[in-house]
Amino acid sequence: MTKRTMMLLASLIASPLMFAQTGASTTSGKEWVQVASVFAMAIASGLAALAQGKAVVGAAEGIARNPGAATVIRFALLLGLVLIESLALYTLVVAFTVIFKK
Repeated sequence: MTKRTMMLLASLIASPLMFAQTGASTTSGKEWVQVASVFAMAIASGLAALAQGKAVVGAAEGIARNPGAATVIRFALLLGLVLIESLALYTLVVAFTVIFKK
């Protein structure tokens, strides 16, 4: 069987479970806040890691091309890495405030 056929069969088998209706609930979707926060943190961490890798590669190439400018490149690299990591930490803080908000 092809991959497309397998995906079609899997979606047909899982669709009654995905679209099954439950009884009327009084909650307003607060159970999804934690899931959304986890996804936001995962996306922010993944993109921060990619950006940090790209920054390190660029700095290494720059130092390899011009070793005399190593201190300037290293300073710019560290400043960039700090700013990239701070974005991931801001996402973590926002996720915690949303989760633990009363």
